[in-house]
This record gives sequence, C-alpha cells and structure tokens, in this order.
Amino acid sequence: MPITAETKNNIFSLLKKVMEESCPPLVITKNSKEGIEVIGNIPTPYGSKKVMVPGMYFASALIRKDNVSFYFFPIYYHEKDFEKLIPTLLKCLDGKTCFHFKKEEQAVEKEIKAMFKKGIEMYRKQGWVK
Repeated sequence: MPITAETKNNIFSLLKKVMEESCPPLVITKNSKEGIEVIGNIPTPYGSKKVMVPGMYFASALIRKDNVSFYFFPIYYHEKDFEKLIPTLLKCLDGKTCFHFKKEEQAVEKEIKAMFKKGIEMYRKQGWVK
C-alpha cells in the first residue's frame, strides 16, 4: 500500500521536531516544508583539500515520493554504538547513513531522540560541537 501524504507529513514533523529541539548545539542550515538539515556549530576543515565548512553535516530529513528519507551522519563510523540504542530504526537503514520510513510506527520518537543525544556526544568528542 502506498504511503499517504498524511503519513509522510506525520513522520517528517516528528523528525523536524527532534532536529529543532537539538538546536543548539546543532544549527539549522535548511528548513522548508519538504526538508530540514542540521550541522555542528564549530567551523571544521572538510574533505581531502580541508576546505573550511561552517559546521560538520549532522542530519537531514526529506519528504520523497514514496517515503521520508532521514540521513544521519554520526552513524557512518559508529554503527555498532547505535545497534542496541535504535533496534526499530535500524530495520529502516538503507546503506550507511540513510533511513527510509514508509510507516509511522517505524519512526520511533524515543529511539530518534536517543540517536540524536548519542550523535551529539560523538560530535563533542570530535570537536565539531561545543
């Protein structure tokens, strides 16, 4: 059964709420009806050329045609640290950092908040968040 606009909006609203509650220390760089993006709050050298960026990318959420995509960068290097923390969310992980939600029950608020808390702790240790 295809995902309804209402379901997509409910999932996106939950993700957006958690992202906004995490600012500060995170910083919103993009915010619209279809998407939101947050980054760290310390300028950081990035890439092979070490170009300074205003903050290390942290997470984003986008409403797509057939799902809500949620990208969470802290999990990229530390997936094992999240396994026990977000068992329901991990079922929606596609690749290294992208979650695809098609049902409201897949986006568990408690797990999303725990994931953000853990990710912010990791960014503090890396010096990407004050």
